[in-house]
Amino acid sequence: MPATDPETDLALLIRAAEIAGDTASRYSGPDARKWDKPDGAGPVTEADLAVDAALADLLPAARPDYGWLSEETEDNTDRLSHERLFIIDPIDGTRSFAEGSRTWAHALAVADRGRITAAVIYLPQRELMYTAAVGEGAKCNGTAITISPRVDLENAEILAARPMQDPVHWLDGNVPPFRRSHRPSLAYRMARVADARFDGMLTLRPSWEWDIAAGDLILREAGGRCSDRFGRDLRFNNPHPTLNGVVAAAPSLHRQLIAALDPKSPGLRPL
Repeated sequence: MPATDPETDLALLIRAAEIAGDTASRYSGPDARKWDKPDGAGPVTEADLAVDAALADLLPAARPDYGWLSEETEDNTDRLSHERLFIIDPIDGTRSFAEGSRTWAHALAVADRGRITAAVIYLPQRELMYTAAVGEGAKCNGTAITISPRVDLENAEILAARPMQDPVHWLDGNVPPFRRSHRPSLAYRMARVADARFDGMLTLRPSWEWDIAAGDLILREAGGRCSDRFGRDLRFNNPHPTLNGVVAAAPSLHRQLIAALDPKSPGLRPL
């Protein structure tokens, strides 16, 4: 960052998240204009675009040497030439936002040579602000958070969509008897594992970087292990900005989940 700018990346992301929350709150989800993006990429509302525009005005101006990757900005290869970049999901959980639910989030992160170094997940309607910077721990509303210490998978409560319990994904068809719950925002799911409300989370489908970048650091700084569905560390700013799912939990529980998954499952083939 420029030597004349005393604001850290995390402080900048927190300020940006607050602006995002103010911007989104000007819209009523059910009344906001909504349409479907091409190629089955999901819905978008005028609030998503307004938040994206506000962040695109603020963040690149504060860090002109950083690249930019956002769900609502057309991607280009310019970001690949930058060591550092912003990875932004203006509203994670757009369907929930459009339905009038309070469970949607702004997810903002900075990546440095493929690793996340600062992150914020903000749920303005729930007054929850999750933050993390490398080596500084993770916090929720300024209070330190730590991942669940649970070590027994059988009694764990795991955030996962219903298809994750299909026997095809698990070795010999043996689905672990964990308790399954679900939340609509992937960023929120990761945050709720980081603050020990749930013991772990997994999604096996290819995931966009902007959905998981902020949660990756917040989870790791809370003491968790976060990987793709094959147990590999997550690396960001890929030419095609997707990763092979996410598995996150305390280290022992994470090892059990990875060991129980069948790497030869048709649903687990690399991108």
